[in-house]
Amino acid sequence: MPHLNLAQHIHANVSAALDEDLRGGDLTAQLLPTAQTATARVISRQEAVLCGTLWFEECFLSLDPGCEVRWAVQEGALVQPNQPLCEIRGNTRVLLSAERSALNFLQTLSGTATLVRRYVEAVAGTQAKIMDTRKTLPGLRIAQKHAVRVGGGHNQRIGLFDGVLIKENHIAAADSIRAVLELAFRLTPPGIPIQIEVESMAQLDEALNAGARLILLDNFSLVDMHTAVTHAAKRAELEASGGIALDNVRLVAETGVDRISIGALTKDVQAVDLSMRLT
Repeated sequence: MPHLNLAQHIHANVSAALDEDLRGGDLTAQLLPTAQTATARVISRQEAVLCGTLWFEECFLSLDPGCEVRWAVQEGALVQPNQPLCEIRGNTRVLLSAERSALNFLQTLSGTATLVRRYVEAVAGTQAKIMDTRKTLPGLRIAQKHAVRVGGGHNQRIGLFDGVLIKENHIAAADSIRAVLELAFRLTPPGIPIQIEVESMAQLDEALNAGARLILLDNFSLVDMHTAVTHAAKRAELEASGGIALDNVRLVAETGVDRISIGALTKDVQAVDLSMRLT
């Protein structure tokens, strides 16, 4: 991924979340004394990889710059059920007004990082890298790609602006794999990755002969992946995609592919169960 101003994205994410929740103000929090302060503690209800601490902090600090968040564990740590994660001290109204937005970020990003860690552990000892895709939650792409890295995975392109992925419709519109690759090599700025998706051994051979160096094997069987790896003979990086889950990712990795991309990492997110209580 190119250099990103992560703080800018965090601020934008948090501002949108708080605006969505608060708008004109927290009607329930107004029942509390204006100047009252309190301390709250967040605990995990399940085993998970902690992720999203910066988004969590920003939710409170944007409403009360004097708020203090003290972490008992660090970003990327594996936490256990009933383990204290942090304490927050600040204005009581602020703690309760920011609570849901803060937990939403922490639960969602921890869910992504936790799932990624499971895939990474499943292919340990092979050469395959676990990669993300553009199948992300709207508005949270940068946050989720951060979570993928925290979980031990690797990022693909952020969007359509920083990488070329030639798919079946691009090939059809350009008439052939060779033709579309020649255009890509001529028009793409230096340093931008160019990847092409193939759906058969014949297309793989055509892509290799046209000079492709990054090839996505779309929905190849395990047997065909083995064959593709042998046939490519390191002339290109091969990436497997389609129909990959925790129960077969190890078998995919053992075919010898270099990369495995999985949309479910950021698309099918199960939030981690966290709880925040005033102490």
